[in-house]
Amino acid sequence: MTLRSPVTAEPYLCEVAEDVYAYIQPDGGWCLNNAGLITSGGRPALIDTAATEARTRALREAVAAVTPRAPRFVVNTHPHGDHTFGNRFFADEAVIVSHEATRAEMDFAGLHLTGLWPEVCWGDVSVELPSLTYRGALTLHLGDTQAELMHLGTAHTRNDTMVWLPRQRVLFTGDVVMSGATPFCLTGSISGSLDVIERLRSLDPETVVSGHGPVGGPELLDETAGYLRYVQRLAAEGTAAGLTPLEVAQEAGAGPYACLLDSERLVPNLHRAFAEAHGAEPGHWLDIEKLFSEMVAFHGGLPACAA
Repeated sequence: MTLRSPVTAEPYLCEVAEDVYAYIQPDGGWCLNNAGLITSGGRPALIDTAATEARTRALREAVAAVTPRAPRFVVNTHPHGDHTFGNRFFADEAVIVSHEATRAEMDFAGLHLTGLWPEVCWGDVSVELPSLTYRGALTLHLGDTQAELMHLGTAHTRNDTMVWLPRQRVLFTGDVVMSGATPFCLTGSISGSLDVIERLRSLDPETVVSGHGPVGGPELLDETAGYLRYVQRLAAEGTAAGLTPLEVAQEAGAGPYACLLDSERLVPNLHRAFAEAHGAEPGHWLDIEKLFSEMVAFHGGLPACAA
């Protein structure tokens, strides 16, 4: 079952500050991620790549249209394939950078994502692992721009990287924050995401480039946090009523967040919230295959992926 029409809008590159760009892939649903580009001082850095060979080649063309030099660095904000499968198309010129646990998870997961949507034309993608990793924080000096890479705790995954440009007050959040799409904590944490978002709020960003969807401002932090608190409330009510996460999702439907893409993510999000309400640590292992299959059941079929 497909709940929305096929995506027809073309990806686009928009300048969000001097020498800083967001690459947006509408509509921001499954595997249609955003990327970022910093061109200061002629030492470009790219934040994330894309899911398929064709989409990554389009990203390369967009980068080449604004800077004559290929990216010197590629930063992966987290291990999921829509943000990393395009690494190999930049690896000859760039150093690929990530949190150390992102590298390990990419190596473990391999091309698993391609098996979830076999009808997608993935092209000649592969897993190109980062060659430079960090633990707590790392700063890239790109001309007169400092790009601060931060791991603030378990959120979308257990190893998210946010990229903060303090001079431009631009924040690249990866999938910790979504814009017009449902947040997703399948392998991360509801409570951890809320904690990380509060720490991001303290940076006082002017521009927020989320992992999916249109560029915004700090209101994107509020919108993501509001949804996650809603999930926590549903989990508390469902626990009191003796319901399962899937039953809670079926009763609630899309609810007040019907406007967000990919509402079926409510099911795994509720599983996370239930587990944390019962004392599980953020990022605690859950049966991911079971969570994904329940999400598919709630949706009535595999969600559409327009990659």
